[in-house]
Amino acid sequence: MSWFSRLSLRGRTLVVGGAASVVLVGAAVAVPIPYVAVSPGVTYNVLGSVGDTRVITFAGDGVPAGADAARDGEGNLNMTTISISDGITLFESLGLWASGRFALAPREDYFPPDQTVEQVEAQNAQAFRDSQSAAEIAALRYLNYPNVVYVGDIPDGSPSSGVLQPQDRIVGLDGAPISDFASLQAALAGTAPGQTVTVTVERDGQTVDQKVTLGSNPAVGQQGVLGIGAVQRPQAPFDITISLERIGGPSAGLMFTLGLIDRLGGQDLTGGRFIAGTGTIDADGNVGPIGGVLLKMIAAREAGATEFLVPADNCAEALTQVPDGLQLAKVATLADATQALATLRAGGTPPGC
Repeated sequence: MSWFSRLSLRGRTLVVGGAASVVLVGAAVAVPIPYVAVSPGVTYNVLGSVGDTRVITFAGDGVPAGADAARDGEGNLNMTTISISDGITLFESLGLWASGRFALAPREDYFPPDQTVEQVEAQNAQAFRDSQSAAEIAALRYLNYPNVVYVGDIPDGSPSSGVLQPQDRIVGLDGAPISDFASLQAALAGTAPGQTVTVTVERDGQTVDQKVTLGSNPAVGQQGVLGIGAVQRPQAPFDITISLERIGGPSAGLMFTLGLIDRLGGQDLTGGRFIAGTGTIDADGNVGPIGGVLLKMIAAREAGATEFLVPADNCAEALTQVPDGLQLAKVATLADATQALATLRAGGTPPGC
């Protein structure tokens, strides 16, 4: 007869219960749960430096005087982030949640089950690069830099398919200079479908002449068409670089835009204040909502921010937990953001959430 069988019913129950508890505790300690812990992340002043590296730099001819001057300690425009902890166990999650600095979210919200971690990171990195590009266009448009025309989409079967390439900059058509939509439309106005024209483009640093036989489009009348989605956007004569490593996603777009306007526009947007914020931005200056606004507000306040720019669509959530000492300003567009900063510089209170 085994030792177990000699135990009383109560003893057997205690042994089985204890063994089950050991198994459950072991699982709670060692087995990851399908949740991630989200917490306030890093925050960087886009007007300053990270280590020895300036966040925004310019290179080439035509950089405005003072744009490269050091601005550390003379007012802040801080972009904010969240931090995501993956692979946490049940015990770890309970400890993180109890700390009050972490929120738990289903893992699939950040890491879709049909994608690898590497794929998600690559997508976030691309979204970050796209936000930088949109910020540059929005800032240069706000500062009235001259427009140029690029080739956008080229539909299958288009007269330009296989001849022009997306991102070609159109600089001439049959010898007529092209600088914007109006000049391109004027150059095409006297053409006819079936006519072959010479389109001069800048591609990979080279000027290239390409022959395109124009097509037709009843929607634009009797003139010939290139069959492209032409894109007009402003361009600076110098290169702009935004240097931040290991940051992903599009949510810093608004703050990058404001940083560029501050540096290139010859005006201190902060008035010496510590301002932080978040929000996506598109090339037309529209500010979009982001995730984790409450945690980003905590990160901003802990860093020293006294004002926070909140995308209008995030205002309802932001109002549920505003850190003490942090004033919120609601922004739906770039114009809203610059006006809010102007109001702060004048000693006023911008529209809040």
